Amino acid sequence: MQQVIFTAGEGGGVRLYSNISLFHLAMSVPLSPLRPKETVIPTEQPLVHEVTTTLREWASIWRDLYVVSGDKREMFNTVRDMIYDLIEWRSQILSGTLPQDELSELKQKVTSKIDYGNKVLDLDLVVRDKVGNILDPDLTSTISLFQAHETASRQIEERIQEEKKQNLDLSRRAKFDSTPSFALFVTLKNVVCKIGEDAEVLMSLYDPSESKFISENYLVRWSSSGLVKDIDQLHNLRAVFTDLGSEDLKREKISFVCQIVRVGRMELRDNNTKKLTSGLRRPFGVAVMDVTDIVTGKMDDEDKQHFIPFQPVAGESDFLQSVINKVIAAKEVNHKGQGLWVTLKLLPGDIHQIRKDFPHLVDRSTAVARKMGFPEIIMPGDVRNDIYVTLVQGDFDKGNKTTPKNVEVTMSVYDEDGKRLENVIFPGAGDEGITEYKSVIYYQVKQPRWFETIKVAIPIEDVNRSHLRFTFKHRSSQDYKDKSEKIFALSFVKLMRYNGTTLRDGEHDLIVYKAEMKKLEDLSLYLNLSATKLELEERAHFTSSKTSQSLGSCSISKDSFQISTLVCSTKLTQNVDLLGLLKWRSNTSLLQQNLRHLMKVDGGEVVKFLQDTLDALFNIMMENSDSDTFDTLVFDALVFIIGLIADRKFQHFNPVLETYIRKHFSATLAYTKLTKVLKNYVDHAEKLTDQLLKAMKALEYIFKFIVRSRVLFNQYVPLLLSDVSVALCADCREVLLPLMTDQLKFHLEQQEELEACCQLLSNILEVLYRSDVGPTQWHVQIIMEKLLRTVNRTVISMGRDSSLIGSFVASMTATLRQMDDYHYTHLINTFGKMRTDVVDFLMETFIMFKDLIGKNVYPADWVIMNMMQNKVFLRAINQYAAVLNKKFLDQTNFELQLWNNYFHLAVAFLTQESLQLENFSSDKRAKIFHKYQDMRRQIGFEIRDMWYNLGPHKIKFIPEMVGPILEMTLVPETELRKATIPIFFDMMQCEFHFTRSFQRFENEIITKLDHEVEGGRGDEQYKTLFQKILLEHCRKHKYLAKSGETFVSLVVRLLERLLDYRTIMHDENKENRMSCTVNVALLYKCVCVCVCVCVCVCVFRYLYKLCDLHKECDNYTEAAYTLLLHAKLLKHLSSPFLCPFSSLPLQRKQAQFYESIVKVIRPKPDYFAVGYYGLGFPSFLRNKMFIYRGKEYERREDFEARLLTQFPNAEKMKTTSAPSEDLRLSSGQYIQCFTVKPMLELPPKFQNKPVSEQIVSFYTTNEVNKFQYSRPVRKGEKDPDNEFANMWIERTTYVTAYKLPGILRWFEVVSVSTEEISPLENAIETMQLTNEKINNMVQRHLNDPNLPINPLSMLLNGIVDPAVMGGFANYEKAFFTERYIQEHPEDQEKIDKLKDLIAWQIPYLADGVRIHGEKVTEALRPFHDRLEACFRQLKEKVEKQYGVKTLPPLTDERRGSRPRSMVRSFTMPSSQRPLSIASVTSMSSDTSPSRPGSDGYSARTHTHTHTHTLSHLPRHSISPLDHTGSSHIRP
Repeated sequence: MQQVIFTAGEGGGVRLYSNISLFHLAMSVPLSPLRPKETVIPTEQPLVHEVTTTLREWASIWRDLYVVSGDKREMFNTVRDMIYDLIEWRSQILSGTLPQDELSELKQKVTSKIDYGNKVLDLDLVVRDKVGNILDPDLTSTISLFQAHETASRQIEERIQEEKKQNLDLSRRAKFDSTPSFALFVTLKNVVCKIGEDAEVLMSLYDPSESKFISENYLVRWSSSGLVKDIDQLHNLRAVFTDLGSEDLKREKISFVCQIVRVGRMELRDNNTKKLTSGLRRPFGVAVMDVTDIVTGKMDDEDKQHFIPFQPVAGESDFLQSVINKVIAAKEVNHKGQGLWVTLKLLPGDIHQIRKDFPHLVDRSTAVARKMGFPEIIMPGDVRNDIYVTLVQGDFDKGNKTTPKNVEVTMSVYDEDGKRLENVIFPGAGDEGITEYKSVIYYQVKQPRWFETIKVAIPIEDVNRSHLRFTFKHRSSQDYKDKSEKIFALSFVKLMRYNGTTLRDGEHDLIVYKAEMKKLEDLSLYLNLSATKLELEERAHFTSSKTSQSLGSCSISKDSFQISTLVCSTKLTQNVDLLGLLKWRSNTSLLQQNLRHLMKVDGGEVVKFLQDTLDALFNIMMENSDSDTFDTLVFDALVFIIGLIADRKFQHFNPVLETYIRKHFSATLAYTKLTKVLKNYVDHAEKLTDQLLKAMKALEYIFKFIVRSRVLFNQYVPLLLSDVSVALCADCREVLLPLMTDQLKFHLEQQEELEACCQLLSNILEVLYRSDVGPTQWHVQIIMEKLLRTVNRTVISMGRDSSLIGSFVASMTATLRQMDDYHYTHLINTFGKMRTDVVDFLMETFIMFKDLIGKNVYPADWVIMNMMQNKVFLRAINQYAAVLNKKFLDQTNFELQLWNNYFHLAVAFLTQESLQLENFSSDKRAKIFHKYQDMRRQIGFEIRDMWYNLGPHKIKFIPEMVGPILEMTLVPETELRKATIPIFFDMMQCEFHFTRSFQRFENEIITKLDHEVEGGRGDEQYKTLFQKILLEHCRKHKYLAKSGETFVSLVVRLLERLLDYRTIMHDENKENRMSCTVNVALLYKCVCVCVCVCVCVCVFRYLYKLCDLHKECDNYTEAAYTLLLHAKLLKHLSSPFLCPFSSLPLQRKQAQFYESIVKVIRPKPDYFAVGYYGLGFPSFLRNKMFIYRGKEYERREDFEARLLTQFPNAEKMKTTSAPSEDLRLSSGQYIQCFTVKPMLELPPKFQNKPVSEQIVSFYTTNEVNKFQYSRPVRKGEKDPDNEFANMWIERTTYVTAYKLPGILRWFEVVSVSTEEISPLENAIETMQLTNEKINNMVQRHLNDPNLPINPLSMLLNGIVDPAVMGGFANYEKAFFTERYIQEHPEDQEKIDKLKDLIAWQIPYLADGVRIHGEKVTEALRPFHDRLEACFRQLKEKVEKQYGVKTLPPLTDERRGSRPRSMVRSFTMPSSQRPLSIASVTSMSSDTSPSRPGSDGYSARTHTHTHTHTLSHLPRHSISPLDHTGSSHIRP
């Protein structure tokens, strides 16, 4: 088999290295001798190249299907099977071993499979000519191209429907069920036996129940060295046992039998080899394996190696057949490690099918061992002529010897002239033919039993003259004795009987003749004698004397010899009646008798010779065509054969009969005679009831023969009419064509006989396209003048669902294609001075072209047809554009609507799907570009020139043409973009010239850009080119420099965000989709305010999308804010028309909201700062920081895990400091995450007023856009006695673009500031927070007496405990010393504030202790007593050192508020008093436990306590709850 090696070449090429003949190489086309690797494609095999290209394309799709998997698994398997088929067929084509008819059939299968696969995979339809070659559109008429597409589509669709109907299951079991025959594939891996001499290993299938072999032998000659004798067969010992059928499946058991015959000495123990006879075939042993389960399909493992144990013969006289039966009967064999290793696999189909389906297993070198007998189906053309001869047994007298003879039988084949036929005997498959066969020798056995089967294959013409000759010879173990041994007897049998039939199957008891050796070699002495004892008895019966036969020099021996024969021939019959019919010409007088006798022949014999029998019947009918003598008998015989095949016993021969009718039947006039006889039976039904009934049963196939005969007759009718018509056309067209076009015009305008009109017009155009019909320019002109516009209008009026629309468009396209420049000029001139007629024609044409481009009448996979149509349309559009420039451009004749239609048509042509080359595979793109170039560039340059030609008329197309031009510039073709983007500047300049602004152009491009980019158009290259080209033009313009640059900047920013949104909109990460949606919406919001109110429609679209995303994620707060923004925009748009609402209902609603804030428990979310660093992130995240609002009860660890899940390749940063520049510019992904504290910004209306604590608490985590992160920094050496002395706080403040919560759960950080807090300021903050903590707790207990006392107990104890001393003992050591005051005189005021805060803590504690005493239980009374004692000590100390402070009495006025005098005395402004992490370490305990921050400190405690003091807070915007105010989102 031809070997082909694929090697990757440069540039992705492929080189084919093949052992192609020198002739193939001479005919091939090398690409370049200089390139180291090139593709060599034989010119005579373009199909191989097509298969290779198809396999590459399918393999890419197959890989994608594997990646997708899931619901595509069935398609994946379908593509795999199709690829395997193409690979196998490709190898068969390349092998060069197929006959021409099989090669043609295989090519048809390949092209059919390619076309079917392309349809299944939604690839392009390939159109071919009748022999399967791809049509070249440049050399094919438009009509022929259309018809080829129609035919190909119809055939593929029929096949798909057939596949669906049959619902073919390509599983292994289904393949077996669908075929009547199968085969056993065997690979011999090794023979492990201690033989010591050369041997023959004979393998075959065996039926143990009948004790007979059912297949030929597979013969392997084994050498004494333990390897196969033919070293070329090493590792390639393969055979396939074919023709097995359903009858074999019914066998009780089937065994795989291996017989080993030693070839050498008579006895192995004799060592003196020089004196011993060699080359003797002696029995050695057998190996048997039950393969019933494999044959019946119950076991299938082709890779499993089976060990078949070896059983040697017991003695020298032990027959191999007997040993086989003993091994089968025995349960186990004492093999001592000796045996055979084989693999076995069952394959469906006959040998031809197997070679096609399993070329990797069965090739030309694989031995084929056929079944001894016919397969269940004999296909026409399957010629076989095999005679199997089995040496059964003999009985030989010992003669003058003391012991029985060592008999060797030698078989050969002779003709009647005494010539021995060479190489016609085959001892086994896999071995070459030999001239004589020598049997196994059984040592000193009087009655040897061989059971050796040999195949004799004689040319059919020599069978009737040939006979088998058997000679018998005694063989001696000693060489010198053996040489003196002569042939002592002879037997023979003729292969053809006296009546012309072949030797009957079965056993034959041959007569053994004795004579002198020389006389035995003389054929004339024995050939006229009886060969078998049966024949001898028959002769004696006829001559009435047993002694009358003259034996001459021969005598009949007492010895006996039996053989059996089996004839497997499709040419030789053993039936006299069938033979008489097959050889009817030799004696026509007996023809009627032979036809009658045929209907008595056994059906099994008839079906074996089905093709020859049918050929004979139809030859009889055709060679007697002038007579009807035999017609009825032939008809009856045909009915008999059809009835046979209809019988259940032979129904599997149905496909044989079908194949015969389709491929081998050739009687062109049989239909007349068959029809005549059938009609006669019908006419005389009363008399011919039986015959008519049988004919009715066979009617299906009778009609198939009649139809096929008529089809063949039609094919043989000379095709002269068409040639005559062409010859006549050259002279008659000028007369006939005007008449025909007039008739066509009339019927088309009346909408009559549309199908006939279309067919006639197609035929005319088809003839005019031909190059052998003379000049056609004038004839095309006639069609153009009379029919072009009529056909156009027919197409316009015809619905897309019409079956004729494709044909009419093809006719129109063909007409335009066959028109040259002269025709186009003449066409316009035919309208004369009627300007309106030209306008109407062009308007009709433009509208029709645009409609055909937008809604193509041809399927998308008709690429060749669609590209042909585009090529013709492009030429027509350019021709008509020249008419516009010439006739309709000046001020007087300018037609706005006509020009407008032209531009829309041209842009529609340019942007149509079939021209977008970047969407195609590289192979398809290269093919289209090679054939048609890039038609988008051609029409794009034409559009540019036409625009510039408009001159002062341009303003009439602004802004209507902005959208189409934008769509054109977005096509990803660089040169086209460079040529057309400047049109935008020309539009800006034109509008500015007339209106002093380009507002309409700007509004239109911004509105259209959103739709185009979201639809998939636009990319980074377009953004770059747009910016570069327009900026260059604007900067050169005196008045558009600044405004133009602003516009370009706006569009570029919009493009960036739209591209980000398009990239991410199908991302699984919904947060990324939200970010991009907000980016686009907010930019459009700015444009909406600044540019055009109508742009707000774009904002609303994105807000709706954002709201849906939030609802999917259960972000109901953010969804509400999104809708709020939408409402504000609507209010902005319609505010002049709004009536003022009554304020009372709004205030009531607002009161309900505040009541919910007070009464409903609200979990406070944490806020997290997240930085995305590195170039690996999308542009909208890259090197930016965001503040995220966490979900309810979400810890930082959980938030980080969720974040890293969205970016699995990202690395978490372990520091909270700003990243380095190298890290920002790296290609990786780095995420920084830590907790931040929101800063309270209370709305102005609540400031300096008594407000519920819950409301203030609400604003600590809502309506915030400032956040702080603090970390301790130690300056100087650590003081072991007082760590507060040098503990500074580094505090970073982050400001977000918008307040949280908002339309997102996160917003970008727009500013970052950092400050340092001194230890003294930190102490002031800590004391202030502690005081606030005590006051808040007291207020809660005053407001709700039912609160539990435990939190209050823990808080008070943590402050008044002597071990803590109010938490300020360390402050005294650090800041109240003389040394500190001297070193830091500037801190005196702050020290006083700190002392004041310490003093104010006592009255707060007093209230707390008093309330605690009122609510304490008896069980906790000892604890309270100790608490009071500690407080008295603390109070005494503080009042002594820092003075006495007094609060107003605990009356109702004090509930819910605080003394302003106290706040004024020590409170710092919020800008100087941010909360720290370290400042709350001494606070107690009603807060949740703190969590470790990224630098070892807790960030959780930021949100614990806030002052309720309102006077110092800065004023803010109106609360979002105030619906009359502005939104908290201020983009």
